[in-house]
Parts: sequence; C-alpha cells; structure tokens
Amino acid sequence: MAALDGMRILDMTQYEAGTSCTQALAWLGADVVKVEPPGVGDPGRYVQPGQGNAPYFIQWNSNKRSIAIDLADPRGRELLLAMAPQYDIFVENYAYGVVEKLGIGYDVMREANPEIIYARLKGFGLSGPYATYRSYDTVAQAMGGAVSVTGENGRQPLMPGAMTGDAGTGLQLALAISAAYIQRTRTGEGQFIEISMQEALTFFMRTPIGGTGWTGIPRARSGVATAGGRSATLRIYPCKPFGENDYVVLLCVTQQMWDKLCLTMGQPELAADPRFATDELRVTNADALRQTIEAWMNQRTKFEVLEALGEAGVPCGAVQDTAELFEDRHLLERGFVHELEHPEHGQIRVLGFAPRLSASEVPLTRAPLHGEHSAEVLREDLGLGEDAIRSLLDAGVLVSTPEEVEA
Repeated sequence: MAALDGMRILDMTQYEAGTSCTQALAWLGADVVKVEPPGVGDPGRYVQPGQGNAPYFIQWNSNKRSIAIDLADPRGRELLLAMAPQYDIFVENYAYGVVEKLGIGYDVMREANPEIIYARLKGFGLSGPYATYRSYDTVAQAMGGAVSVTGENGRQPLMPGAMTGDAGTGLQLALAISAAYIQRTRTGEGQFIEISMQEALTFFMRTPIGGTGWTGIPRARSGVATAGGRSATLRIYPCKPFGENDYVVLLCVTQQMWDKLCLTMGQPELAADPRFATDELRVTNADALRQTIEAWMNQRTKFEVLEALGEAGVPCGAVQDTAELFEDRHLLERGFVHELEHPEHGQIRVLGFAPRLSASEVPLTRAPLHGEHSAEVLREDLGLGEDAIRSLLDAGVLVSTPEEVEA
C-alpha cells in the first residue's frame, strides 16, 4: 500500500512549479488527474522538441493521468465541478486571475466540495504590489536572492542552474498539502493554501542570508570558493583531463578533515606547517595552500579524487554533468535511474524520487499523452457512458486518445 493511497488530486498545473508539486504527491501514491486544455495542453509539452511530449514535460509529469477538458465551454466547466466531490485536492499555478475568469475559484469549488483543499502557486502570491507580475524559475531566483550570491564577487551575477525556484516551491507546496490533508482527517474541513515562489525561494537562502537581517550587510558572491569562506580547503578544483566539468568540490571544514586531507595527498608534513595550522591561518595563506592542493588534484581525474578523499572521510564531490548522472555507479546500484517505454520516444531514462519509505512503494510510470485518460476518468468519476463521452468529444469539449476511447 502506498503512503498516499486514497488521496485524489485534480491537477490544473503547467510548466514546472506546480507540476513538481503534484508529481511528488503522485510518487507517494496519490491519484493525480492532470486537467489540460484541448489543443496544446500543458505548454510544458512544447518547451523542448517533442511534438507535445517534450523531455521537459516527461520529467515533471510521471505517475499522472491526463484529462483534456475545455473549461472555457460551460459544459467543460460543469464536468469539472461535477468531478470535484470525487477529489480531495485541487492545485493550480496558472497566471494571476485565470481560475477566476474560468469560474472555478475557491468559493465555487468549495460549494461543489465543502471539504476540498484548494492550493494555489503564484510567482508573488495573491496580494502585494507584485501580485499580478508573471514569474518563472529564474525570476523567483532573482527576486529571492539566489542570483545575487551566485558567481564571482565584483562581476555580473550568474543564474543558478538548478531549478530551486520552481521545484523548490513545488515541494514546499506538496508539504503544505500533505499537512492540510492530515489536518482534515482531524477536523473534517478543507482549507485554502497559497504559496509565493519568491517567498519559497528564500527557504534555500537561510545560510547565505546569515545575519543580514540585523546587520543590513548583503552577502557577497563567493565564486569558486564555497559559501563557507575563502579557505583553499573550501573550494572548487580542476582535475585532468581538464574538460568542461572536470572539477571537484572540496569541503574540508574541521581540523580532523584537514589532517586526513594531508595524509591522503601524501603530504602529512602540511598538517604541521605553521602557515596552515588553523583554519584562520589556512584562510590567510589560502593562495599558497591552493597551489599545493591544486597540484595534487591536477594529477588525477575527478572520480579518482572522489574515491581517494571519500574513503578517507574528507567531504568532496565530483562535478557531474547531466549525462554523467545517468551513468553514476552509485545511483545505478541504488536503482535511482529508471528505464521506461514511451509511445513516442521509445525507451527513455528518468531519475527517481529521493525519499524512500519502507512501507510504501510506488512504481514509476511514464508521463501521460495529452488527454490520454479523459474517457477513463469520466467513466470512473461520473459514470458517463460511451454515447455521452462521444458527444463531448465531437463537440470539442473533451479530447482523448483514440485507443482510450475505444477501450
């Protein structure tokens, strides 16, 4: 039995922030029905080449079913409201004002289902001077402070590569939904949830922010040094053969780790060198120390360094590119890389879900085709017969795959 077995979600999300939320809940066992408009569906289907099934979409929509309804048509809107009592949660991340225009706001959905948990994800929330502004991941990262601490100090800031603005917000919303779901088991009442991408991003800024709240001094960018300081033992180092991502991140933060680093490099005398005796001295003499460590790193590949330092108990990480992740021997052995069959792309590989629950196992399934489950869901939820489904399809209110209609 899956952890969230029995939880049902109407998923009116698009692109990444909202879809990451509902995918996380689907991976924990919730039945997620993705509500897409006819035509292109979720525009995330076309973010990259893929004719409606782009790799971008596939990565964020596994373990879901898709129903394509024209909510601008009164008949489509009535279908959705008729389905609402069958679901626990409604999630949307459309632009500001869209659900109100469609007539499916919280008050309307609550009238259809008094116990519904209604969740909304917006770039800047539903109130305040920026409420109507559009936002994507990089906008949230800029407005939440992440861009300001990324790159070299004194130079133009860089945009972080990881999508913490989108997916980080989505995971926090998934946590809030889970909490509201548990609360409903005690009270019997649903509730309204709102989350701002700008505010959610600051969750990942706690360490860089440090004491800024009371000193008023902004955090500087640290470049190849880590956020922890300027020492050569907290740094990114190049390794052979010196390609685009042939680097290792070294994070030697205690005296014991420093001693082990010296031994592993075959230079135990460095531990007693008065220039490097304490962390403060290692910061003061960082240039000299950097040259010593770099000379050792340069003779090895990043994975040779990883193995040597990792086994010695010195924290370090090889900078892996996105292709290397799918070949990482550790992730492969742990079963984190999954192979799935897709109707358009054939065999594809996707990465799994990090949380592992001992009493809950949910097999990973591919992302749905546009409207793939429209007929199936309406049969289950509303008991519609074939004539009624065919009528909706002919009127353009509903879209479904031919195979699914004939099932």
